[in-house]
Amino acid sequence: MRMRRMKNLDSRMAATSAYRIENPEAQKGTWRELKKGCAALWVEVGCGKGKFTAETAAANPDVLLIAVERCREAMVVAMEKAQTMGLNNVFFIDMDVANIEAIFAGQEIDRLFINFPDPWPRKKNAKRRLTHRSFLDKYCRVVKESGEIHFKTDNAPLFEYSLEEFAACGLQVNALTRDLHKDGIVGIMTGYEEKFHALGTPINRCEVVCQPFMMPKEEKKECTTQETQI
Repeated sequence: MRMRRMKNLDSRMAATSAYRIENPEAQKGTWRELKKGCAALWVEVGCGKGKFTAETAAANPDVLLIAVERCREAMVVAMEKAQTMGLNNVFFIDMDVANIEAIFAGQEIDRLFINFPDPWPRKKNAKRRLTHRSFLDKYCRVVKESGEIHFKTDNAPLFEYSLEEFAACGLQVNALTRDLHKDGIVGIMTGYEEKFHALGTPINRCEVVCQPFMMPKEEKKECTTQETQI
């Protein structure tokens, strides 16, 4: 997510510090201790300004939700939402998801959300796509076997590319749709999802079942659409 630098970022981060995990590596293997007796540990990759994050945490008070966002300007807005709503089951980490194995133990996560990631349309940037097989390998190490990845995007070429990557890795795909809200709103929307839906843009979604897999050989794939600002 791209945002302008906030002049008062540091003070806003300080005011919401109770929601920020400053040393996530120290929590590796013990995340559930942040909410004793939690029913599940969910992780959201790239939470942005946190609409989906806060509403999902509020709707699932027995679940511990950890939101990852490398843009601090976006993350502080998300933390402010959580604070305003008085949530006690959501925490935030400002880091690159490429480092996910450094902060979560093997099969520690029950569910992982990837909502509207950057499509990185140029072929040379394919490895940056959050559904590239190298990322899937990391996810399937930290998400428990039979746990799920919930993936949503408005970008049709990225979605088709992702389905090919899931198949190449031998991962089962469930609940696949290329027009999620065709017959009415389904589930909790992100802020961008609301905008896309209002414009009549179909939302693609699927659920991927995690399991260990042998990394497939790299193949040349290309997502040719123009980059979408998400």
